[in-house]
Amino acid sequence: MHELGIVMEVVRVVGNLAHEQGIDEVDTIVLQIGELSPVVPKYIEECYPAAVDGTFMEQTKLEIEMIPGNGLCRNCNTVFNILSENGACPKCRKKDFEVLSGTDFFIKEIRVPE
Repeated sequence: MHELGIVMEVVRVVGNLAHEQGIDEVDTIVLQIGELSPVVPKYIEECYPAAVDGTFMEQTKLEIEMIPGNGLCRNCNTVFNILSENGACPKCRKKDFEVLSGTDFFIKEIRVPE
């Protein structure tokens, strides 16, 4: 499960950024995970408590936003969700597409208490 290493790196990056900016408390970390990425959101959520345990982010909440895995059909230029359509264009049923989105993993937002 590589998700623990990923979450540990997120915590390290957020911790470094908070330190650089003089932030001593983080309320929420928002991650964006693509539907087509190899990162499993459920495992990220399960690993998160262990990754923040003993850090100043121990009480920090985690939010995950999913980025749809969209493709562009090379045959008819239709944009479609690759997963929900099982990789086939819903218009022409060809399986020849360019991936437009959904392979990414981002730290989208770091929220601090108001």
